[in-house]
Amino acid sequence: MRPLTWWGLLRQGRFKIHPSRLPNLLGVSLATPWNTVLAGIQQLVFRNRLASAELHGPPVFIIGHWRSGTTLLHELLVLDERYSSPTTFQCFAPHHFLVTEWIFQKFFGWLIPGKRPMDNMAAGWERPQEDEFALMNLGLPSPYRHIAFPCEAPVDMNYLDFQDVSPSALRQWLDALRRFLLGVSTVTGRPLVIKSPTHTGRIAALAKEFPDARFIHVTRDPRALFPSTCRLWAGLAEAQGMQVARRPATAASTNSSGDGDGDDQPLSADKQYVVDCLRRMYDAFFRDRPTIDSNRIIDIRYEDLVDDPVTVLETIYRSLRLSDFDSVRPVIESWAASEHRSYQTNRHQLSPQDEATIRSAWKHYFENYGY
Repeated sequence: MRPLTWWGLLRQGRFKIHPSRLPNLLGVSLATPWNTVLAGIQQLVFRNRLASAELHGPPVFIIGHWRSGTTLLHELLVLDERYSSPTTFQCFAPHHFLVTEWIFQKFFGWLIPGKRPMDNMAAGWERPQEDEFALMNLGLPSPYRHIAFPCEAPVDMNYLDFQDVSPSALRQWLDALRRFLLGVSTVTGRPLVIKSPTHTGRIAALAKEFPDARFIHVTRDPRALFPSTCRLWAGLAEAQGMQVARRPATAASTNSSGDGDGDDQPLSADKQYVVDCLRRMYDAFFRDRPTIDSNRIIDIRYEDLVDDPVTVLETIYRSLRLSDFDSVRPVIESWAASEHRSYQTNRHQLSPQDEATIRSAWKHYFENYGY
């Protein structure tokens, strides 16, 4: 982030910073001026290159709720060397990655853990990453700003579906996304695979902005999505937040006996946030999906992807006419025969009360995808 973006985020959080997070505050505050300096250097050195940048083919958007398997699919698609993706460093340093990415990859790999804290997926500066982080760091409105101040009310929820976002603000957001993707394209020279769960409710705007784009929508049993997403937000708040979030009750501790006690108790704020996000995203998705040409969008199930990744990938390639799957088949089969054997899905428990809540609130998701 640059100083004004950082100041705006702190002000949005009403400067309510927990004493234990002061090192985080100091670290980011010291880095923001350098982001401005490095952004100026990048603009000076790469001005002509950025001005003539173009997308090398239509982007492929992976969408679906958090913890639905979008990261796994993202990692699999970029095994095909004909495609590329924004890296973690590019998304976390969108102002100056053309100048600094090689330095961090070479000398500062130790700054990022080898595994993501919420699951078993590998992490690293060079790994594929969500472009939503880049947009947030560029100063665009994003629901991810809530990660910094998890004890405050959620923010920018209208950017999950662009409802009540003015045409000028939407144009600004789309222009920033395009500029970022163009910058990434100057590095890769290949079509981009874009993955952000937040794009799920934005498909109408994205399809209009990128007329030849393809969309891969991933679904997963909501009874696994819900507890896994609660764990995700807790982990991100713990690692990156400026506040110490109240630890939610575990699924097993909330009416786990099924005796009916506490069935009328309201959801905690963190759980309500998860419920509201999916409902808002999928209200827009179900409304806008019929407007997307059937040759440009496909639904897949996480359960099928984990069970038979080769067949699912082949179906995606053929349905969306991405490219020749036979060329990449050996790579996917090799992954499935080696790394896939060690891939383990986290197991989560869901209380009867929570299951009843999401079956009601997410009724259309359950019904549309047969869960």
